[in-house]
Amino acid sequence: MLGIGGNKQRMVDPSRALAGRSTPIRVGNAHHVHGRPIAGDFAGLKRVQFGLGCFWGAERKFWSLPGVETTAVGYAGGYTPHPTYEEVCSGETGHTEAVLVVYDENQVAFDVLLKTFWESHDPTQGMRQGNDAGTQYRSAIYCYDQVQYDAAIASRDAYQQQLHAAGYGDITTEIVYPAPEFYYAEDYHQQYLSKNPGGYCGLGGTNVSCPIGLPAQAG
Repeated sequence: MLGIGGNKQRMVDPSRALAGRSTPIRVGNAHHVHGRPIAGDFAGLKRVQFGLGCFWGAERKFWSLPGVETTAVGYAGGYTPHPTYEEVCSGETGHTEAVLVVYDENQVAFDVLLKTFWESHDPTQGMRQGNDAGTQYRSAIYCYDQVQYDAAIASRDAYQQQLHAAGYGDITTEIVYPAPEFYYAEDYHQQYLSKNPGGYCGLGGTNVSCPIGLPAQAG
């Protein structure tokens, strides 16, 4: 997804971020793939936010995983309340494109989500993913509890060893707890690649396997 201002490589100063608005962007509440709600309290379920480049392809990585109840795309990690897509693309909100993943921890381990996250993009690229350049494409994990945060840090450290061994640089992924507010993106972005099967997806991984969730190797 090549957005307006996609060449923005530095985070905007909070004092200069766009003002945004107090009214949320209205979206339909039925997931295009399975019909379950994409917004709500999600009682009894866990949430996590992942940023791994263009959110169209990123969301598709998660919605079909067993144990994932629902997904949605939005904006997070910046300063502008309830931004529009055009505002995020300007680089003046500080947000990254994020996927909200709602899951049942009794049916899918958090490590499975982390493994999917790490292997679906290149987390060493800073403010871009492939040809998609700008702060909105930075890598991020936004956690809702300490257990998630600790697991995310451990997974980063484990994957970093594998990436270094394969010749990649340092991971630049933001890992934050508590998670910042998730602002839902416009309706046409939600499950975009289900609505538009031939649509753009710029995600590309490193082909380096993430060792988390795998049996320990005998040494």
